[in-house]
Amino acid sequence: MMEDVPEREARSFETSDGDNIFVTQRDGAFYAYQNLCPHLQVELEYLENQFLDREQEYIECSTHGALFLVETGECISGPCQGQSLEKVDITVHSDGGIYLTEE
Repeated sequence: MMEDVPEREARSFETSDGDNIFVTQRDGAFYAYQNLCPHLQVELEYLENQFLDREQEYIECSTHGALFLVETGECISGPCQGQSLEKVDITVHSDGGIYLTEE
């Protein structure tokens, strides 16, 4: 649900097929990514739902401090610079639900 993901925060979810993803909100828009750093294929957060840096400006990998743009998932700092998080397509419904977009 949208209210589960406050502005400039992120929440992790497990999909029905076992994928671990996270959703974050920025300026009223929602973005979802696989919870895997492209550097070492490790989960991004050290503490549950702690996906953003201290200023809540960028997505941060807790392992080596890589920073990713919220809007695109592109790595702009750290060992995987030039790579990107794997985007997950979502749809926000008028009932407030956030759903994975069927392929």
